[in-house]
Amino acid sequence: MVNENDVKLSLYHIYAAFVALFIGGSLGLLQTLVRSESITLPFKLNYYQILTAHGVLLALVFTTLFIFGFMYAGISRTTGEFTSHRRKAAWIGYFLMTIGTVLGVVMILMNKATVLYTFYAPLQASPLFYIALALLIVGTYFASYAVIAQYNGWRKANPGQKTPLFAFMAVATIVLWLIATLGVVAAVLFQFIPWSLGWSEEINVTLSRTLFWYFGHPLVYFWLLPAYMAWYVVVPKVIGGKIFSDSLARLAFLLFILFSIPVGFHHQLTEPGISEAWKFLQVILTFAVILPSLMTAFSMFASFELAGREKGYKGVFGWFKGLPWSDVRFLSAFIGMAFFIPAGAGGIINASHQMNQVIHNTIWVTGHFHITIGATVILTFFGIAYWLIPHLKGRVLTKRMNSLANFQIVLWTIGMFIMSAAMHFSGLSGNPRRTQNSDYNGHEVASQWGSYETAMAVGGTLLLFSIFMFIILIIRLAKTEPLGQEEFPIGVALDENTKSPKLLENWKLWIGIAIALILIAYTIPVFDIIQNPAPGSPGYKFW
Repeated sequence: MVNENDVKLSLYHIYAAFVALFIGGSLGLLQTLVRSESITLPFKLNYYQILTAHGVLLALVFTTLFIFGFMYAGISRTTGEFTSHRRKAAWIGYFLMTIGTVLGVVMILMNKATVLYTFYAPLQASPLFYIALALLIVGTYFASYAVIAQYNGWRKANPGQKTPLFAFMAVATIVLWLIATLGVVAAVLFQFIPWSLGWSEEINVTLSRTLFWYFGHPLVYFWLLPAYMAWYVVVPKVIGGKIFSDSLARLAFLLFILFSIPVGFHHQLTEPGISEAWKFLQVILTFAVILPSLMTAFSMFASFELAGREKGYKGVFGWFKGLPWSDVRFLSAFIGMAFFIPAGAGGIINASHQMNQVIHNTIWVTGHFHITIGATVILTFFGIAYWLIPHLKGRVLTKRMNSLANFQIVLWTIGMFIMSAAMHFSGLSGNPRRTQNSDYNGHEVASQWGSYETAMAVGGTLLLFSIFMFIILIIRLAKTEPLGQEEFPIGVALDENTKSPKLLENWKLWIGIAIALILIAYTIPVFDIIQNPAPGSPGYKFW
């Protein structure tokens, strides 16, 4: 059970995340309608404003708030109630994140921060927007302290015992986040805020983008790792099986820390001012992250097969029939896993130098982005919410609600498939990203994009309907469904009684290796960018 005080903490984060999802998703539909020329925005609202708000609210705010809400509940469930000072730190983090979110969105709506979610220089926003970003990140530091302190407290109270797998994974996610955010914090505090305040006339554009992508790529794994937590820990319990290997799961999470951070240059393959040799090194490290991804795939399907065999299913793939396809807790996660196959393949294309040249500035990249976060991550988060909300509220996920939830998941799947497929195919024909529309002065290549843009609008419409349905179902699960006790599923590993190698919880070693890889990948090129900068740039405000 989750302690009552921790329930409130978790729910506040999750509810705030769903508000961001609703607003951000609505703005996403507006984008598709504008690009397809189905509607025209009011005079005082432009496409790039809603594009910025959509990215910030979904990629930064929704994910961050939901992840911490999920982790608080799981940590309380597996390690016990948070102490009062740790819970206080978590609440401080929540209020800082909320204040930062509100301030940032207000700046965007006032057209003072129309810089897209990557806030690329030399586009310049109001100083208050950058301060809002700083508040959001500082809030996560208080939240991170609460999680890490709770984990360390459990270890001290239970010397020599294996830490709960959920808690270990939460700490690994936090470690990745803390190391990754150093880049964006440095950029915001030492470049963007002084520049936007007029304290410095110009900004080193290459340095600002390098610091952003030092953060921007591991941000993807900050989204993914909580989904992996559900896959590894929750799904085996839901299907009536066991976690294939506790040790393998821990190792996979540690490898994600090592290989997901020092790879930002693969987002800058077309960026001048960075040596090709350093780009090549980081591309190699990018491909190394395939290893823990394949470990995760192997572990999940091993758990599926073992559960099926336990139930008596025979044949090479007989176990596949025995999976609980009608259970939304499983179906949502499984579809998310399936989407990650093309998402991972697209990531390899994005990071491959020659293929990247074909798709770099096209809407292909947007399609890749959407099936990574919009399908793999969000589908898994939907599935988590359907059992976590009733668990925290003391209610039950009934069969009727489960059926409606399955319909919502399928609706989201269809909408995301239509939209992301249209993005991928039109991107291959050159349809640009980050633009409201482009017809290249009537060039025949651009004439084929209209049908794709319409497909994006159709997919976006289905996605928004799915969000509406999700919000209604969550309200019902929190307020009107029968009282009872919904399970918080925590799986048991096959090797549960086997001691985990001490090496896997030697955080000083793994963090040290991560820092060493970062220093190898970034020290010389960053020093060169600072010592031999391209001409600096003043700020530009186009809207």
